[in-house]
Amino acid sequence: MSEHPTISWNEAGEQRSARWRSEVGNPAPKRVVIADDTLAADAAYKLACEGTALLWRGDYQNARQLLQALARRIDRKTTRSSVKKTAAKPASNSSVAAPDMTQSFHLHRQAQAQRARILGMLLLPLAPDYRLNLRRAPDISQACTEAYGPTDAIDSVVSLREVLGLIGAHEWRKKGVPVAALGATIHPYYGVFSPVRGEYLDLVAQAPLPPKATELAFDIGTGTGVLAALLVQRGVRKVIATDLNPRALECAADNLQRLGVADRVELTQSDLFPPDKASLIICNPPWVPAKPGSAIEAAVYDPDSRMLKGFLAGLPDHLSEQGEGWLILSDFAEHLGLRSRAVLLDLFEQAGLRVIERHDIKPRHPRASDAEDPLYTARSKEVTSLWRLALK
Repeated sequence: MSEHPTISWNEAGEQRSARWRSEVGNPAPKRVVIADDTLAADAAYKLACEGTALLWRGDYQNARQLLQALARRIDRKTTRSSVKKTAAKPASNSSVAAPDMTQSFHLHRQAQAQRARILGMLLLPLAPDYRLNLRRAPDISQACTEAYGPTDAIDSVVSLREVLGLIGAHEWRKKGVPVAALGATIHPYYGVFSPVRGEYLDLVAQAPLPPKATELAFDIGTGTGVLAALLVQRGVRKVIATDLNPRALECAADNLQRLGVADRVELTQSDLFPPDKASLIICNPPWVPAKPGSAIEAAVYDPDSRMLKGFLAGLPDHLSEQGEGWLILSDFAEHLGLRSRAVLLDLFEQAGLRVIERHDIKPRHPRASDAEDPLYTARSKEVTSLWRLALK
């Protein structure tokens, strides 16, 4: 067990330990107590806030109810805190400036992290065969295998919050996500970003292809493989799709096989570009320059815009003559004050790129119109763009 992180606790007078599982990379809690159906929600909330984890030995469905009770207490505290801050502000008038969205974003992220930390304190024991030895527990063996790989004959401990994520990902993988631009369904794997925001796919489906693009195109950071499949559907005879994440490549291979286009897409594990040049190179990098809180968030958050900068800087060396680079990027970061439009245009300039055309579309996801969302001011202004870039 020394090759894996472990978690330790005292139970029935014995010191015990097991493998600690956390797909988001959270460290194992240092303080652990045994909990069951007799534990009151207020007591559980106090322990979790203090950093004490609760290893559940009761009924599985009761554990789920307790997690919901913890979430309600967090939400009530967050609401009270927001009310106090609003009440403390001086009387407003029409000349008062709009709220500082950058500060709002950082406070929102801090609140999300704190919420995740508290809810992550409710733990479940996982048998070596991925069974939950709890009353009324579902069979999660397949969901665990998809995320963790084959069983390794070791008892482990995992947060209930992660278990629910495994179950949800398994269901999405089974039924898939309808993609209107493809006229088909994409099946995302655990930890691979799902193409639920279909507006950017509409941009790719409608933008005019550059000369010779049907011969060869690159899809940088393919994820589920949805963009590679869309390019094939548009008539591209060969696509080389790259990703650094082995799970994403496995997911893409599965989807391309389901769609019957696997023979026209070559999957390569690579950080950004494959060798050679292409007439069309497409990339949908993370949109927000901030630290991700989990593996799945790495598709949205990218510290210092590493992937965006790497794509733009490397594009000139991989574009064929008269080729185009298609950058799919939301301006959400601009409205949050995290990256200005001037900075983005300067990155184009530094790379020796010019803008041929820009195609814009408004997001259609529910949060874009949810006035209760803490970042609604920024979301309501968001536009997703497909930048058609070429060498100067």
